[in-house]
Amino acid sequence: MSSGARSSKQGNQAVVTRLRAVAGEQYPDWEAVYRDNVGLVHRVIFAKVGNRPDAEDLTTEVFLAVLRPLRLPAAAGEVRGYLLATCRTVLARYWARRLGLPVTSLTEDTAQVVSAERLDHETAQRAERILSALPERYRLILQLRFLDACTVAEAARALEISVANAKVLQHRALRRAAQIAAELEG
Repeated sequence: MSSGARSSKQGNQAVVTRLRAVAGEQYPDWEAVYRDNVGLVHRVIFAKVGNRPDAEDLTTEVFLAVLRPLRLPAAAGEVRGYLLATCRTVLARYWARRLGLPVTSLTEDTAQVVSAERLDHETAQRAERILSALPERYRLILQLRFLDACTVAEAARALEISVANAKVLQHRALRRAAQIAAELEG
C-alpha cells in the first residue's frame, strides 16, 4: 500500500472515530444540558405560542420539569427526546389553561390558534386602532404574520417581496405599532 493510500485510510478512520464520538455524546451535567438545548426548546415553544414572554416562561417550566426525573450522565439524543416530549406536555397544559379546555380535548388546531371569541372586546378594539393607524404595507405584513399565522416566507410570497425584505418590513411595522400603542396610552 502506498503512503498516500495509507494516509487516506488513516484519515477516514479518524473521521469515523470522530463521528462515533459525536453520536455517543453524553451530557455530564445540567449546565451542559441547558446550554446545548435551551435554544431548541425555546424555538419549539415560541413557534407554538407566538410571544416571547410566554415562551421564556414555558422554556423554564420545561427545564424545571425534567430536572428531577432525568439522570445524568445521559446520551444527548435521549435528553433531547425527553426535552421535546416534555415540551409537548407543558404546551398542552398551557393551551388548556389559556383556552379553558381539558387537555384531552385539545387538538393541534385548537392549540395553534386562540379563538377570536376569547379576545376581550377592549383588546380587539385597541388592536384595530393600532393596525388602522399603520401604513398599508406595515398593516399587511402584521396581518399576514400574526392574524393569519403565515410564516415569513408565506407572507413574503403574498406581498411579492423577498424573505429578507419581509423580515425588515415586519421589524419596522412592529416598531411603528409599538410607537402607536404608546401614543394611544399616553
